Amino acid sequence: MVRVKVFDFEHEKDLEHEMNNFLAKIDESKLIDIKYHVAAMMEEEEEEQIYCFSAMVVYRN
Repeated sequence: MVRVKVFDFEHEKDLEHEMNNFLAKIDESKLIDIKYHVAAMMEEEEEEQIYCFSAMVVYRN
């Protein structure tokens, strides 16, 4: 069965850490694909730029 695992963090290092932990638990031959996306938004009240780092791992169970 094909499965997905979605990760979403404000900091890229958090995304990297959690993905590495997950990938260490699955057999490399079952990995199908990894999709990566970054979004940036302005927080109007605080005039701060907010980032969203996300990834989706597609794998066989």
